[in-house]
Amino acid sequence: MDEIQNKETNYTGSSIQVLEGLEAVRKRPAMYIGDISEKGLHHLVNETVDNSIDEAMAGYCTHIEVTINEDNSITVQDNGRGIPVDEHPKLHKSALEVVMTVLHAGGKFDKGSYKVSGGLHGVGVSCVNALSTRMMSQVFRDGKIYQQEYAQGKPLYDVKIVGETDKRGTRQQFWPDASIFTTTEYKYDIIARRMRELAFLNAGITITLTDLRPGEEGKLRTPEVFHAKEGLKEFVRYVDRHRTSIIGDPIYLKTEKNNVPIEIALLYNNDYSENIHSYVNNINTIEGGTHLTGFRIALSRSLKKYADNDDQLRKQIEKARLEIAQDDFREGLTAIISVKVAEPQFEGQTKTKLGNSEVSGAVQQAVGEAMGHYLEEHPKEAHQICEKVVLAATARIAARKARESVQRKNVMAGGGLPGKLADCANKDPHTSEIFLVEGDSAGGSAKQGRDRYSQAILPLRGKILNVEKVQWHRVFEAESVMNIIQSIGVRFGVDGEDSKEANIDKLRYDKIIIMTDADVDGSHIDTLIMTLFYRFMPKVIQEGHLYIATPPLYQCSYKNKVKEYCYTEQQRQNFIDRYGDGNPEAIHTQRYKGLGEMNPEQLWDTTMNPETRLLKQVTIQNAADADEIFSMLMGDDVEPRRVFIEDNATYANIDA
Repeated sequence: MDEIQNKETNYTGSSIQVLEGLEAVRKRPAMYIGDISEKGLHHLVNETVDNSIDEAMAGYCTHIEVTINEDNSITVQDNGRGIPVDEHPKLHKSALEVVMTVLHAGGKFDKGSYKVSGGLHGVGVSCVNALSTRMMSQVFRDGKIYQQEYAQGKPLYDVKIVGETDKRGTRQQFWPDASIFTTTEYKYDIIARRMRELAFLNAGITITLTDLRPGEEGKLRTPEVFHAKEGLKEFVRYVDRHRTSIIGDPIYLKTEKNNVPIEIALLYNNDYSENIHSYVNNINTIEGGTHLTGFRIALSRSLKKYADNDDQLRKQIEKARLEIAQDDFREGLTAIISVKVAEPQFEGQTKTKLGNSEVSGAVQQAVGEAMGHYLEEHPKEAHQICEKVVLAATARIAARKARESVQRKNVMAGGGLPGKLADCANKDPHTSEIFLVEGDSAGGSAKQGRDRYSQAILPLRGKILNVEKVQWHRVFEAESVMNIIQSIGVRFGVDGEDSKEANIDKLRYDKIIIMTDADVDGSHIDTLIMTLFYRFMPKVIQEGHLYIATPPLYQCSYKNKVKEYCYTEQQRQNFIDRYGDGNPEAIHTQRYKGLGEMNPEQLWDTTMNPETRLLKQVTIQNAADADEIFSMLMGDDVEPRRVFIEDNATYANIDA
């Protein structure tokens, strides 16, 4: 008790630490950029490019060049107006230095400079500066080149003129601080995805991405140019390119309602999932928000009104005694929604849900008008869409009957959980986990090797259904799928409704871990299960509950003295390099072809023990890209899948 009182007495004004300038960013970087791993590293590029995109949205920039330099630094150059360099009236230093060294300083907070800004959701280029060992800013303005360099966010000298030019714009180059980030190696594909997305969202702008790092055999990658003349129309075609459209050209609108610029493009395809991707000021709002709500309401109203006025469709619905639900209007729908909001209010778990109430009404009005015109002017396509809606309603009712049938069987069998499930003793979902295990053999080893208090095991027998290719109700007729759904506690059709949205409020486990063989068949099963969660239970992924276990590829031993599990081919080679002494009989490698080859103790030590295992969390960094990849991998189009596998073979465990 005395110790506690002494500590309280020492809590005085001198205990309060004031971090000046950008020191707070360096002290707590994750507060500003999310994390200090690969995601945070690439966020630096996005923040820097955002400044150039703001210039583009304001109408002053048409070309942005992004370069990954050979030393892994990043250069971003645009042809905008250039950051002002004259003296700031309050701080009495160059405006460039203010922008680069003061948090929350920039033209985007002045609505006279930028009407809307994507950067309002971010942290600004000053954070990029703070988290870089070195950064150099060059501004091309008024025929001159202005320059200032920084070390860990601190200016090395005053802004100075270093030459003359006929260019205009801003050039930023930064070197991420290796003492802060766990990795400083940029991945081309991650940057390329975001640049492609920005080009789609900002029609007419050109973004060039160049990688100056030597690739295979010392060859340089050809620079990639991203440009979308038709904006979201091209975006929705790109996302849906592995599906078959039933209406031809996208339905498209670009307008402004209540001072909210709105752009939307949508297609209907012959698949069964809904794929809507929404953006606010170029920010991917993965949790949706008021703009998405307004879109869904207006779309449903427009299609329902059209169906009610079509005698043939109305009679068909009445004959089948169908009650059309909102979900039915969105089966087979792919849509991109982009709005620009001057003062966006974000909420939700990841601050990616728009909360501005006025945006819902603006989107409803815009979509209602556009859909009304389209349906009147395109009767053939309108009829095809409504036929799709009727089929969706029929499938939804069949899905409810299938679920009820399975639930009745479980009740008759004496329990609400599948008999194959070996549950854990712990009933606290926050400290429990379930392994979805491929095959009975591995399932047996996992049951014996697990921690029975906190780890449940569900063996998966037979082939997992490819949900990408089947109607909604067929999924609930598949025993393997229903076993997963019932085991983890996900519910559909809550409170008597036939909603397709998965309710995970009563999720029974904090971690759902896919555990399959470390071979190509195991990877295929991983993909099938991930597709099930992505299409039917996306909240499980969004809230961070889905993982993939990483069993070892090899057990390596040396003279029966040293034993080591190797999870990658590189680790195996490192083991050989460390212990290789020219004696072939002393280099022994056991390749694990399947989980069933490991005894319970080995499976626990390598793959299940929370203290030693390696889990990969499944995340959705970019929903549009994830949607496109899943439809390509699990769809009917063979050629794109073959090319994808060939391009990514170096990242996969491919057995001969």
